[in-house]
Amino acid sequence: MNNSGAQDERIAKMTFASVYPHYITKIEKKGRTREELQEVIYWLTGLDIMQIEALIQSKASFEEFFSKAKLPPNASLITGVICGYRVEDIVNPLTQKVRYLDKLVDELAKGRKMDKIIRKGLNVEK
Repeated sequence: MNNSGAQDERIAKMTFASVYPHYITKIEKKGRTREELQEVIYWLTGLDIMQIEALIQSKASFEEFFSKAKLPPNASLITGVICGYRVEDIVNPLTQKVRYLDKLVDELAKGRKMDKIIRKGLNVEK
């Protein structure tokens, strides 16, 4: 993704708290639960609900949010298009992580099975 530096900076400074309610609305409209959203976020970041709530309360930017996260090796298996860009082609690491999260939320909202969303049973060998 040949993204502008300005857009990468905007994403980095955007607060997780400003986006999280949109994730909830999106998945609940499609019959999915907050608990499922928490499971997806936990799988991607290693952050539990208490850590997520603390980051929301502190109005942490995505940059701060992902600095606390530990992505699983299988995160690189997240592929596809989000916001018109292929997530696997995004060059900026932080922007890619944010788009990984967006992609997983989309998959959850579209009714994909949880095992597929969290890439359970898939291994990455590099």
